[in-house]
Amino acid sequence: MDGTGWRPVKRTRTFEDVLAQIERRIAEDGLTVGDRLPAERHLAEQLGVSRSSVREAMRVLETLGVVSSQAGRGPDAGAVLTSRPDSALSDLLRLHLGLTGLEMREVIDTRHMIEQWAATRAATRAATVGAATTELAAALAGMDAAESPEEFVEHDTAFHCAIADASGNRLVAAIMRSLRDSMRKYSVEAVRRLGDTSVLRADHVRILDAIDGGDPEEAARAVSEHLAHAYPTLFR
Repeated sequence: MDGTGWRPVKRTRTFEDVLAQIERRIAEDGLTVGDRLPAERHLAEQLGVSRSSVREAMRVLETLGVVSSQAGRGPDAGAVLTSRPDSALSDLLRLHLGLTGLEMREVIDTRHMIEQWAATRAATRAATVGAATTELAAALAGMDAAESPEEFVEHDTAFHCAIADASGNRLVAAIMRSLRDSMRKYSVEAVRRLGDTSVLRADHVRILDAIDGGDPEEAARAVSEHLAHAYPTLFR
């Protein structure tokens, strides 16, 4: 990345313009994971802003998992573009749950909508290109062997994330992982309240069979009824 294409920024909250221009250059230059941004000093000069504004923007990008800052000189200077979408989304969702009063019903409703779509798409793909259910079966076996609610939820999370993976949509898969990570403690509490996980296991088998059998309507129904069993007070 050279000095051409940068535009002087003028807003009061200068770092926001720095963020916007970095985003624009990433898109226009086709930058990908592993590419390096200019050093802090060069960015400040090219944008016509203070180094503190660039530094603040870089902190935001690093927190969001977009860049990884590395010390160095010459060609080794500057932040490197990275990719941690699951972690970044999980952190933001966790903050919303903890700080903004986001209700669990809102999270479950969102998960319900996304997972029904994912299961439908996974079953449709299975009917046309073959089932991709190895990870689902492995997660189901892990739940059977689980010795604690925490361990059960770990494999339960893997199962539902595998549904999203099987949909073939990477953004949906990232969002599902973020949703599950942000509500992990609530999932553990739900399993503890249920005590007996045999109903949940039967639900998982039903979902797996529907996807494996290429039946999108049954896959969607199975997901919906499973969430109703896991969170009965939210589906009344």
